[in-house]
Amino acid sequence: MPSKVSWPNDADGDVFRRMQKSGFDFDKAVDIDFNVDFDAWPPSEELVSMLRSQFKNVKIYSPDSSGDGYFQFVLNAVPTYELVMSIQKSISEMAVRFGGGESWGVLQ
Repeated sequence: MPSKVSWPNDADGDVFRRMQKSGFDFDKAVDIDFNVDFDAWPPSEELVSMLRSQFKNVKIYSPDSSGDGYFQFVLNAVPTYELVMSIQKSISEMAVRFGGGESWGVLQ
């Protein structure tokens, strides 16, 4: 990856800048965690089916004493801003009608 990468001035661009500052290797495929959070529980079975048709290993974490419930799936890929934005857009458009919102992260 070139030493001078310019990501957009948004929350996701901030994450990429922090990753770069910490010495993250952007040339290597890693597990990227995508979470879908919900306003209400339980989430729609229709959404569960939709997610499972597009992504492997969708895990469901029910609400507990440490927080709200969410779905999680992991994509092993080289993390790029464009990839993350594309997945986020797709999942957000799918989940919004079910009261869901999307987030992502990479273990460093």
